[in-house]
Amino acid sequence: MEEAQTFRFEGRCHCGNLEVTFEPRSAPAGLVVRSCACSFCRRHGTRCVSDPAGVVRIRVHDPALLIRYGFGLRTAEYLVCGRCGSYLGAVMTEGGSAVATINVNSFDPPHPFDREGVPVSYDAETEPARRARRAAGWTPVVAFEESPRRP
Repeated sequence: MEEAQTFRFEGRCHCGNLEVTFEPRSAPAGLVVRSCACSFCRRHGTRCVSDPAGVVRIRVHDPALLIRYGFGLRTAEYLVCGRCGSYLGAVMTEGGSAVATINVNSFDPPHPFDREGVPVSYDAETEPARRARRAAGWTPVVAFEESPRRP
């Protein structure tokens, strides 16, 4: 049986304090880039992607500058750099594990996600439905490191 191909995309906030590595197992062309209609995402111009078969690694170089913003149902933390204001993505933690969706605007170019996002609205979701959708569709977080850069 042939092993699935793994892709790798790296990104960061504008100042480099927040870094992300996204490794989808699905072909990037087949992944949906979403543009959420909530006020937070509209104001940040986000386009997010996830792959439940892939993995995400997040690194924070100065934890004091990480803003973990929660709003609405507060089912996820939206990761914003307190120095440059960039939105990296959102993380939902449940039962000792975490899943994430990543803002493709943070990826280093060139990347294959440079396309319009599909408009989505989750306003009518209940909290259990939102958690279930994210658990099934977001990417597992395999590392979330908060540590200063080494000289």
